[in-house]
Amino acid sequence: MSGTSLADALSVARRRLSEAGIADAAGDARALLKGLLALTPTSFLTDSNRILAPAEQQAVDDAIDRRIRREPVHRILGHRAFSRLDLALSPETLEPRPDTEILVDTLVPHAERILAETGRCRILDLGTGTGAICLALLDLVPGAAGVGADLSAGALETAKRNAEINGVADRFEAVESDWFAAVAGAFDIIVSNPPYIVRSVVGTLDDEVRLYDPVLALDGGEDGLDAYRAIAVGAGDHLRENGLVAYEIGYDQKDQVTAIMREKGFARIDAVQDFGGNDRVLVFSKAAIV
Repeated sequence: MSGTSLADALSVARRRLSEAGIADAAGDARALLKGLLALTPTSFLTDSNRILAPAEQQAVDDAIDRRIRREPVHRILGHRAFSRLDLALSPETLEPRPDTEILVDTLVPHAERILAETGRCRILDLGTGTGAICLALLDLVPGAAGVGADLSAGALETAKRNAEINGVADRFEAVESDWFAAVAGAFDIIVSNPPYIVRSVVGTLDDEVRLYDPVLALDGGEDGLDAYRAIAVGAGDHLRENGLVAYEIGYDQKDQVTAIMREKGFARIDAVQDFGGNDRVLVFSKAAIV
């Protein structure tokens, strides 16, 4: 029988990635074949002798070539899981990371409380990108509504598509805006995973990030804090009474971001670490006692 079997294709993919210096060659090879060929984990065992069609083999070869050029697996596949969502990716969007789910999980109880107490919860996600944070909150807190703001029109198209894919489009609005510039109204929760990488460091990031994540979503200015300053200036005018502002931060930015917010009259009410034990999420309130 001519052609390449699934088992052989997996072996070749793993070998090529390993020879190219990909750290998790075996995991990436399995993830690419699984996504491209719509396989289940069981399929690798039960269908190992299946012969790939020429089009399937070409798709696998092309994907391996792209991964060798350091394009991330999920960008090659065009989507990735986040919280309970399946999110489409695009060149204009940051690829959501698992650490950002911590920000979502931290806010869910607050959103549920606000909804129970007031009958509504309006969320603003600044620099929304794929829409990951806002859409995940809308998915987990039925009854909440959200606005995703971004400077990139391409990112907003992706966010709107993701709202449709994940069944929350009726509660989501996309707004092209430089932070608060085109945002109207007040919100119960303002949330952001803004660019927070120090500008001089951006060029030293791993190729997977430096070459494929948009610079707009990475570059936080000379000290990495420009976005936090911009949000702190405008948050008070767009926050309802007892509302919250929440951020993802860099591992060493907790004290600096807290100081920026304190200067604008906010007090930190929560700080949450990521899976590696680094400070990752901060929550602020105007109503809290310092």
